[in-house]
Amino acid sequence: MTQPTDKTRASLLDAALTAAGNGWHVFPLRPGTKRPALHGEASCPGTGVCATGHRKWEQRATTDPDRIRATWARGAFNVGIATGPSGLLVVDLDMPKPNSNADTPDGVATFKALCERTGNPVPDTYRTRTASGGQHLYFTAPAGVRLANTAGTIAPLVDTRAWGGYVVAAGSVTPAGPYEAVGGSVAASLPAWLLRLLQPAPARPAGPLRLPAVSGDRAALAALESECAVLSAAPDKQRNITLNRCAFKVGRFVAWGDIPRYVVEEAFQAAGEARGLTAAECRATIRSALDGSIRKARPRDAA
Repeated sequence: MTQPTDKTRASLLDAALTAAGNGWHVFPLRPGTKRPALHGEASCPGTGVCATGHRKWEQRATTDPDRIRATWARGAFNVGIATGPSGLLVVDLDMPKPNSNADTPDGVATFKALCERTGNPVPDTYRTRTASGGQHLYFTAPAGVRLANTAGTIAPLVDTRAWGGYVVAAGSVTPAGPYEAVGGSVAASLPAWLLRLLQPAPARPAGPLRLPAVSGDRAALAALESECAVLSAAPDKQRNITLNRCAFKVGRFVAWGDIPRYVVEEAFQAAGEARGLTAAECRATIRSALDGSIRKARPRDAA
């Protein structure tokens, strides 16, 4: 009766050692799940690797074969790869939610469309198929560049995992299915065009907002300038939500025909990038906010 468990544990240990052999830092996930199996801060014993303070999964992930063997000797753990310490940027091409429209494109399709729009081929690199049927594309991040996770900012159903993130390694198994390597033998270098989309824009010198010289209702232009100023003063952790809220407020003027949409988009794009958001984050948030605002805008006399 114990043979299947022993075989599974040996297979998962092999998956962990294979990933570590690539220089990728691994840590255990709970058997059959995608959740870390390590203790949390509240239950930290303050001993061993945590003797000098609680260490989270990203800090405890390792390439040490002895530590890996000792960990997987205790259970049939799935394998997590901490992308940041591993020097990886993984593009997660997700599947539509079960309640989505039947013709909603998946992440593979939207990423391919993004590549076509930017005039680039779909990168050839190591990739895995996820339990849900999506794909993970592995890239080596440039040295000295610290990228963060993103969620749907470069294209719908396209997320990225870097510092602060992790992915489930090939060889892991969940009730929804296995994670399998399906192409490529090594992680290619992150393409320069993709890096540009993911990097925050360099800080721009502070100064008055200059709106494009176009005709427009004075109230609309005043509202746009005011909301861009609000965005410029937003706290770091609220930049994206502030951009969404401000763009939504101005969207009604676009719906009423008081100001061209492209003027609003250009102004918020400049303000968002100046505040440190990536170009992709700005475009996605502005588009979503304006689409929603225009769709929900009431007639002027009812506003």
